Amino acid sequence: MSKLAIIVREDAYDRILTPLSFAYLGVASDMEVDMLFVNWAARVLTKGGAENLKVSKEHEGSDEMVKAKVAEAGLPTDIYEIIKALKATGKVRMYVCSLAASIFGVTRENLVPEAEDIVGATWFLLEKAEKADTVLTL
Repeated sequence: MSKLAIIVREDAYDRILTPLSFAYLGVASDMEVDMLFVNWAARVLTKGGAENLKVSKEHEGSDEMVKAKVAEAGLPTDIYEIIKALKATGKVRMYVCSLAASIFGVTRENLVPEAEDIVGATWFLLEKAEKADTVLTL
């Protein structure tokens, strides 16, 4: 089975939707997917962190249009619902970078149950990214 590692950097709705979509495509292609949420994206894996995400500043004001197009494509518009669906496949593991966790106040206590753990970037690099067939940074 092929392996895909994805590093997720941002928490804007449109910017988080892209790596989650690639994770879904990986699962649909019979891949195991490991995701590391760094920087602002770390907050998405906290309880309530995926609620009310806005699109990125350069596309400000297009929230409703983007969500309508996502729904039209047959996908859930709620980011947390996507996270739960990915986890339910049994092929996606989501981690939070320990540095990002310390900067943005992410703790094991406020992680969503779908997150595996808070890990060091070096661990992810050596244990997941280095062993992956494909690595994406989005």
